[in-house]
Amino acid sequence: MRILIALFCLITFSQAARISEVTNVVGVRDNQIIGYSLVVGLKKTGDGTTSKFTLQSIANMLKAMNIDMNPVDIKSKNVAAVVVTAKFAPFARRGDALDVTVSSIGDAKSLEGGTLLMTPLKGVDGKIYALAQGPISIGGKNEKGAGAESHPTVGLVYGGGLVEREINQDMVHMHTATLSLKSSNFTNAVAIQNVINAKYHSSIATAIDPRTINLELPANKTMVEFLAEVQNLDINYAQDQKIIINERTGTIVAGVDVEVQPVVVTQGDMTVKILSQNAVSKPAGSVTMDKSLVIGLNENEVYTEKGTTTVANIARSLQKLGATPKEMISIFQAMKSAGAISVDLEVI
Repeated sequence: MRILIALFCLITFSQAARISEVTNVVGVRDNQIIGYSLVVGLKKTGDGTTSKFTLQSIANMLKAMNIDMNPVDIKSKNVAAVVVTAKFAPFARRGDALDVTVSSIGDAKSLEGGTLLMTPLKGVDGKIYALAQGPISIGGKNEKGAGAESHPTVGLVYGGGLVEREINQDMVHMHTATLSLKSSNFTNAVAIQNVINAKYHSSIATAIDPRTINLELPANKTMVEFLAEVQNLDINYAQDQKIIINERTGTIVAGVDVEVQPVVVTQGDMTVKILSQNAVSKPAGSVTMDKSLVIGLNENEVYTEKGTTTVANIARSLQKLGATPKEMISIFQAMKSAGAISVDLEVI
């Protein structure tokens, strides 16, 4: 198994960023809507007779069209029961089109070539917000085509949903708004507060916690104009350092300048000693990676020049020493537990 070491420059000092890049306006967000329906027109790839809910749904649909049919008498394999989902964008208006995702819930083999019947899409409050209908695209290749392999039991109806009910968001009469930082940080919350107050020469922004900034509408501005100006302001954004480990894929993501204190780590039959020196040692049998990093292969020792003992260099050294992905992940976790690494370590 090969390990991927992604070493990004996660800068610890401030960097320029627009407020729109690091915050959301509370209340301005997508909403999820969902519905149940049938896909028809399949080429004998629909649900079989074991999907009782599909047969009952077909019977109910036919009954609504004045055709009385017993579900047990229905043998069609050209129909599939599906769940239809979509994202309802903020400020969507009646007649706006949206893409919908169609997913089989029975034992259908493929939705390719099918047509989604009219589907009411409801929100969590049970109200209908959109209607969806149309031909399904599964993308990729079919059984005879060329190209990337598709996932035939999930498809899209592009522009197949139409908004029927709007979510009221009256910004005209709003006098306050709230910004939410995408990542909690006291420094950034205060920086946003100060930049906005300096722009309008008034204390209209208040950071109430490391994630939330309350705003008051200044005179002679609409809320839309105000938020447009606020979101385009630049701030000195402090980026937190962290190490991210994905145990499933063997990926380690870290800043190139995340420091590691001298430490001795034993993992299985491997013991690694990390030493920080003013003048880097070069014992017999060592390998020089660069002028500030030397690996002693005989004793599994890593020699670094002071100020260069970083996760990046240690990761390079462990690879050279033949550590497996699982061993490398365990070593970094042990370093964090021993206090040799001070930044946060996140396992995903």
